[in-house]
Amino acid sequence: MLLALDVGNSNTVIGLFNPASEGTPATMVADWRITTPYEQTPDELGVLFRTLFSMRGLDANIVTGVAVSSVVPPLDAGLRKLCESYFKVKPLFIEPGVKTGLPVLTDNPSEVGADRVVNCVAAFDQLGGPTIVVDMGTATTFDVVSRKGEFLGGAIAPGLGISADALFSRAARLTRVEIKKPAKIIGTSTTDNIQIGLYYGYIGLIDGILERMIAELGPETKVIGTGGLAKLISTDCKHLHRVDDMLTLNGLRLIWERNQDRHRRR
Repeated sequence: MLLALDVGNSNTVIGLFNPASEGTPATMVADWRITTPYEQTPDELGVLFRTLFSMRGLDANIVTGVAVSSVVPPLDAGLRKLCESYFKVKPLFIEPGVKTGLPVLTDNPSEVGADRVVNCVAAFDQLGGPTIVVDMGTATTFDVVSRKGEFLGGAIAPGLGISADALFSRAARLTRVEIKKPAKIIGTSTTDNIQIGLYYGYIGLIDGILERMIAELGPETKVIGTGGLAKLISTDCKHLHRVDDMLTLNGLRLIWERNQDRHRRR
């Protein structure tokens, strides 16, 4: 089975796939979301992963391949050692030189985050192009795929969590509030006011950027959202109606399969 790891700045999302075979599509057997383990050693990571598997009644020995999308370079060496020591496989990291099937047409392709490439691979496989992927994580990224399946570029904005943290840390009299859809648009308490500003301000940011991108790409452009806040925000966005929480994991699976095909041909 394939273990897919999406290592983000705040959270790491893990998926276990039964790969596709002749006449049978790939299926996700299990998935987990954990806090990104900045301080843990490879041995501690090994214990963590074996515990996660055990809680689902799974044996870690069923893993025959690992695909990793990481935006936290200091963790990469530990993850490699984890895969080689505990799963006995050499992991496939999404990095320059890996076959993705997605031409990157930016000024400096090597600086594009692995997660952005993986998301676009999965989005184009599902929807074709032109497509925009909105990933709402620590940062909010907008990634544009052309009609031909090329990564054209995009935009990066602060995530909603970062925006909220900045507000609370710089305004002494404002307290932290739950980020959720407010019940009204004109607040009558400080908590209401903050929630309205965060929620609808964030929606305005997303719709504003999407509106301009769609105007340039054409009205047939599809938009798909992913990330921890996508489902919450999509309910009031004009342009974001499709959400896939597992978009990155499915992109990892697709890239892993394409690289296995290349090795088999060789």
